[in-house]
Amino acid sequence: MKARIPKHREFVIAFPEGSDEKRNEEAWTKLNQILEDYKKQGKSVYTPTFIEDCQAQVDALKEEYGFTYTIELR
Repeated sequence: MKARIPKHREFVIAFPEGSDEKRNEEAWTKLNQILEDYKKQGKSVYTPTFIEDCQAQVDALKEEYGFTYTIELR
């Protein structure tokens, strides 16, 4: 069986070494909530505008929690 997964862009999140694990978990929970809210709109990470639609929210969390991210094509 073959399956074709469409190419898409995604956020790759990185927390600094030595950062507080509890805060990192809190940030992951909030990042996952952004994704869940996005799915409730009937969209997915394969939606062509996924990055643009979520970037402001991710940037706000980046400022609050101090992680970095790159946007990669998968």
